[in-house]
Amino acid sequence: MKVVIVVNMEEEAYIYYLVGQNLKRLRKEKGLTQEAFASQCTYALGFIMNIESKRYKQTFSLGTVWHFSRVLGVDIKEFFKPLDEES
Repeated sequence: MKVVIVVNMEEEAYIYYLVGQNLKRLRKEKGLTQEAFASQCTYALGFIMNIESKRYKQTFSLGTVWHFSRVLGVDIKEFFKPLDEES
């Protein structure tokens, strides 16, 4: 059974969800596994897994998002793009 938590856009948790789902998209576009990305970022694999999870709210700093953008070679704005409703 797949459990998906619906996050209201008006809640603080939404920004973490948004960044997490965009991180997952961007990481996959670069052909990186969670493990490879975690290694390149020097963050724990569990931290990356929690950020990308639809079931768990992992908090993180803006500096962390900036670091992700540097490792992936993308503009930090990419992490704040609206999500495709079909995802």
